[in-house]
Amino acid sequence: MRIDKLLSIPRPIPVIAALLLLLSASACLAGGSSSARSMAMSGAYMSLAKGVDAARYNPANLGLSDHRQSGLQLVGLGVNIKNNSLSLDDYNRYTGAFLSESDKADILGKIPSEGLTLTADVEASAMSVSRGSMAFSVTGIGVADVNLSRDVLDLILNGNYYGQEIRLTGSYSDATAYIQTAFSFGKTLYSLGSRELAVGASVKYLHGLATEQVVELDGIVATLETGFDGEGHITAQTATGGSGYGLDLGASLKISDDYTVGACIRNFVSSLSWSNDTEEHGYTFSFDTMTVDNMEDDYVVSEDYSNDIDWFSTNLPSVVNVGFANTSGRLLWAVEWEQGFRRAAGSSSKPRLAVGAEYEVISLVALRTGFATGGRKGTGFSFGSGFDLAVVQIDIAATTGSSLSPYSTRGLNFAASMGVRF
Repeated sequence: MRIDKLLSIPRPIPVIAALLLLLSASACLAGGSSSARSMAMSGAYMSLAKGVDAARYNPANLGLSDHRQSGLQLVGLGVNIKNNSLSLDDYNRYTGAFLSESDKADILGKIPSEGLTLTADVEASAMSVSRGSMAFSVTGIGVADVNLSRDVLDLILNGNYYGQEIRLTGSYSDATAYIQTAFSFGKTLYSLGSRELAVGASVKYLHGLATEQVVELDGIVATLETGFDGEGHITAQTATGGSGYGLDLGASLKISDDYTVGACIRNFVSSLSWSNDTEEHGYTFSFDTMTVDNMEDDYVVSEDYSNDIDWFSTNLPSVVNVGFANTSGRLLWAVEWEQGFRRAAGSSSKPRLAVGAEYEVISLVALRTGFATGGRKGTGFSFGSGFDLAVVQIDIAATTGSSLSPYSTRGLNFAASMGVRF
């Protein structure tokens, strides 16, 4: 009797948490995304960003004379949804097919030891404006990270065997959605010839829309000679409203007319206090020496609950970016390094390196490309175009996976934005 036939879960608890627990217990289931110019250059954009984009990527750029730009971003949308293991080519190859032992080994071999991770970043902005050394922006942001233990995925593909232990170690879930209203400004500290040094800040008001965080998750199921033993528990906190603040700090140095270097720390300080519909949800289960003969529903001891709790607070992850760019001529290029300090929705402690380039084919059209590796988004190539139609600017972008082929993509990654310059 396979272990995936033995367990079930009662009434629903929060969706992401329930999915994680369902996989563990029953095992029956096989910073600026709204800027299309940035996505097209794989995020190597901080030292090139002007106007409204400068406010998002490094507010200190607003203090540099040639990075100030008066304009209005009418709309911007960016979507990044991807996993760390399986590409579109894998999906097309294995979906609906009979999986041989070699197919299962191939799939499992693509999943790293930390498990299968799904990340999502969705960002939408509208009516953001910049003028001179100041900018005002309103952005809706949604981020989520979900990880499934490799043990669970092994069970899904190969079933259980004697002596096997299935653990939830490494699984997690974290999702937050909020609206960010920011006032940004830059100030020149030093100017000599073409050289300028500027600092800047973005002061942000955060309106929390929803959050769900699994704060405790543990479980194990073992296949023994005498039967099946198992126990586990999950605790999640949820809320549907809150408020808070954040602060970004940056510095930019224009070395010459051709080169600029900058650094920015996003969410230098931040806090989101959740006070609306704050709840704690939990589920526990346990069973001892379960066999085919005693596997009745009442043999599994389980409990699930949902309780109102006091308000709680969360922090947005701090992320440091350092960039260097060639900012003049028909061919622009940039290099950028990103470092987060902890794993959280929207952040990773793994460093990320990105390079990007933009070539002005004619005065109306620019072609862009980039490559990045590391961090929570992994390796990917990016492509895009910009259309400068008098005062109107339209940008589009998309990202593939570890090769130039669109079939190497591990998710859905695109962005589009439109704005006007005054």
